[in-house]
Amino acid sequence: MSEMITADLVDLDLSAETKEAAARALAERMVAKGRVIDLDGFLADVAAREAQMPTGLDGGIGIPHCRSEHVTEPTLAFGRSAAGIDFGAADGPADLIFLIAAPAGA
Repeated sequence: MSEMITADLVDLDLSAETKEAAARALAERMVAKGRVIDLDGFLADVAAREAQMPTGLDGGIGIPHCRSEHVTEPTLAFGRSAAGIDFGAADGPADLIFLIAAPAGA
C-alpha cells in the first residue's frame, strides 16, 4: 500500500474560490496519481456528500470527502487557500482544505 498523501497531493497556493473548484483542483491531483479513475464521477460523489451536510469545521478547516467507486485507494489531498473558501462552517471560510477519498465500501 502506498502513502495516503504525498507531496504531489499538496497545493500550498490553492487559488480556487469555491468549494467545488477546490475539490476539482485537489481531485485533479488524485487523478494524476492514478488514485481517482473518473474525475467527474468522483466529483459528483463529493458533491452528493456535501449536499447532505456542510463539511466546514471551526478553525478554518474544510474536509470535503466521500466513498466512491472511482477511487482506487484511500487518498488525502491538501490545499491551503490564502483567501479562504466557504465550506459552511459557523465561524467562516476555510483556509485549510483536506479532500478525503475512500474506495466504495471502505
